[in-house]
Amino acid sequence: MRKILLFVFATIITLNTFAQNRPSVKPDIIQKTNGEEMKGKLTRISDNEVSFIYPGETVEYTIKKSEISKIIHASGRVEVFGQSSLPAADRQKDQVAMSASPTDHHNKIAILPFTYLMDNQPGAEQIGYKAQEDAYGFLSKHSAGYTILDPRTTNAKLLQAGVTRDKMMAFTMKDICDILGVEYVIDGTIIQNKGYQTSASGGSSNTKVKRDGEEKVRGVSSSNTNYANSVQRYEVSVSLHIYMDNNASIYNQSHKAFLTSTDGSYNSPLEYLLKRTPLYRK
Repeated sequence: MRKILLFVFATIITLNTFAQNRPSVKPDIIQKTNGEEMKGKLTRISDNEVSFIYPGETVEYTIKKSEISKIIHASGRVEVFGQSSLPAADRQKDQVAMSASPTDHHNKIAILPFTYLMDNQPGAEQIGYKAQEDAYGFLSKHSAGYTILDPRTTNAKLLQAGVTRDKMMAFTMKDICDILGVEYVIDGTIIQNKGYQTSASGGSSNTKVKRDGEEKVRGVSSSNTNYANSVQRYEVSVSLHIYMDNNASIYNQSHKAFLTSTDGSYNSPLEYLLKRTPLYRK
């Protein structure tokens, strides 16, 4: 009996010593974007989620990757998922830095085909392309230090990437900047609405009297000319929006033609806006 007790006592001491000397297993650590820290064991990582078990438990928790800033694995490897977003109110206080992210984008500008609306309905695309050409022609003369992508290259790259006008909303401005390889994108809209009409009418008459040698009236002939003239006037406004390759908006203004146009020309308000953009150089 005494030998049995000694054996049990020696076994307990051996097990206790082994447990004390055995290195502790490090946990996986999940740091969430809200500052919360979770320690335990990662069981699965998918494209959008991470599965996790707390020590001593069997319940598996699922966490979205969008809620995770980084994971410190038990091996010591650190996996960064993204930076925590600041509240919108704090982000609005930040001053927009006019610098590109990729170095090959720096100081490069692309002008998109303009959206053209006639009486608030989609108009001819050719006018949008013409406005793109006009904006390029004007700004290229006043863009010292910048490189402006020519419209043909811009449009070819957009088409190759599947960025058509009807699919434009499916792409962010960062996406478009990356496709075009530029730091700034100029997006414009022309709105042309029919205004009032002015009309004028009038007439003139011409009477000829024929007389004979004795001043007797031999006959009277007359002719009348009537005319009418109508002029259609248009209200034209142009909007310009400039984005950076980090999706920041640095310029958003609209301008209406000072005088009601008789030909629907957009050149005056377009040049007015371009001169006031942060990309214009005298």
